[in-house]
Amino acid sequence: MTRPLDSAGRARALTAFAGAATLGVTCALWFDRGGLGDLAGQPYLSTGRLTGLLAANLLLLQVFTMARVPWLERAWGQDRLARWHRLTGFASVWLMLAHLALITVGYGATSDAGVARRFVELVLTYPGMLLAAAGAGLLLAVVVLSVRAARRRLRYENWHLLHLYAYLGIGLALPHQLWNGTEFATGAPARAYWWTLYLAAAACVLLFRLALPWWRSRRHRLRVDRVRHEASDVYSVYLTGRDLDRLAARPGQFLLWRLRTGRGWTRAHPFSLSEAPRPDRLRFTFRSGGDDGARLAAAAPGTAVLVEGPFGMLTEARGRGGAVLLMAAGIGITPMRALLEGMAVGGELTLIYRARTERELVLRAELDEIAARRGARVIYLPGSPPPGRVSCLTAELAARADHEVLADLVPGLAERDVFLCGPPPWMDAARAALRAAGVPARRVHSERFGW
Repeated sequence: MTRPLDSAGRARALTAFAGAATLGVTCALWFDRGGLGDLAGQPYLSTGRLTGLLAANLLLLQVFTMARVPWLERAWGQDRLARWHRLTGFASVWLMLAHLALITVGYGATSDAGVARRFVELVLTYPGMLLAAAGAGLLLAVVVLSVRAARRRLRYENWHLLHLYAYLGIGLALPHQLWNGTEFATGAPARAYWWTLYLAAAACVLLFRLALPWWRSRRHRLRVDRVRHEASDVYSVYLTGRDLDRLAARPGQFLLWRLRTGRGWTRAHPFSLSEAPRPDRLRFTFRSGGDDGARLAAAAPGTAVLVEGPFGMLTEARGRGGAVLLMAAGIGITPMRALLEGMAVGGELTLIYRARTERELVLRAELDEIAARRGARVIYLPGSPPPGRVSCLTAELAARADHEVLADLVPGLAERDVFLCGPPPWMDAARAALRAAGVPARRVHSERFGW
C-alpha cells in the first residue's frame, strides 16, 4: 500500500513539478516562435536561441535554490538544495557558452567575416551584448572557482565573497535578453513568463536573504554574552537575546551568523547550534581556522549579531522513534551534542565520538554530564585512522571490518535511527559501514556542510 505524502512530501512534489515545468515552458516558447521550423534553414541560430533560453531558465532556478526560501528549505534541506545549485550552475554556464558559440557561428555563416571577427562585432555592436559578455565572464569565473580543486585552495570567506558576483553576472545578462531575445521581445505570453520568473527570483532574494534576516535580527536582538575557549583551536560563542523560543530553532540545526566585530563582519558563517536552544540563550561552537576565525574568537561581550535561519533537517523529526545512534567526528560533534541533550528518544540513546587525539574530544565534560543525566551511552574513539583503507574507526580497531565493530559496540544497530555529522570522507565511510551492518538507508540521516 502506498503511503500518503506528508506536507514535506507534497512540497517536494510541487517544487519538483514547478522546476520541470519552467523548462517545459521555455522549450514551448521556443517552439511557438518557430524554433523547430528554423532548424532546417538556420540550425545554428535556432539551436543557439534554445540553449540561451535554457541557460537563462537554469540561472534563475539556481537563484531560487539558494534564496533561503523557508518552505523549499524545509522540504529539501540546505545540503540537497546546495547540490542542485551547483549542478544547475554548471549546466547553465555550459549552455550559455554553447549559446555564444552557436549564435556566433550562425551569424558568421551569413557574413564574409571570420567567426572570431563576427563574435567581436556582435559583442561591440548589438544592444546589450557587451553587458552580456561581461556577465558571462563573471559567471564563468564563478564556475571555475567552484570546481572542487579550486575551492580547496580558497578560504570559505573568500569563496563566498567571489560567489556573490554571480548575481551581478545574471543582472548584466538581462538587458541582452530584453533587447535581443526573440522569444522575450515578441509575444505577450513570453514576456509575461520571463518577467514573472525574473521578478519572482529577485523578490525571493530581497525577501528571504535580506529582509527576513534583518527583521529577525531586530526582533531577537542577539548579542555576544561571552566566548569560551574549548580546546587549542575550538571556541564556543554564547549569545543572549529576546524571545529566542520564537526563532523556532531545533537541536541539530544550523544558522548563518554575522558578528559585527569590524571589517569582514558582513560575511556569514554557517555554524550548528552546539546545545539545545533555550528561550534566553543560543550557542555555537567552531574551529577557528579560516580568515575570520581569530576575529570571531575575539568577539567582545555585547557585540551585535545578525542571524539567518534556522536551517537544516538533521533533527529528531527525521527519526521514526525507538533507539537512536549519534555518530560524530571532529567538530561534527556540535549538532550531535545538541541532539544528545534535546531530542526525545523512545529507546536507548548512544553517541560515538571519533577524534584523532584525546585532546580533540571537545565538549567531553558536557557530553558526560548529559549522558549521566539522560542514561545515554557515550563511546569515545580517539586515535589515528588505519593505514591503507578508508575507515570511520581507529587503527586500534582495524583488525575487523568497520560494520562488525559497530555491530558489537551498538546492540540492535540495524533497528536504530542513525544521525551522522563529520568530514565528508568520514561520513561516507560511516554510511558504508552502517549499510553493511544492515541499517536501512532511510534510517541514516546526515547533512553535508561542505562549501
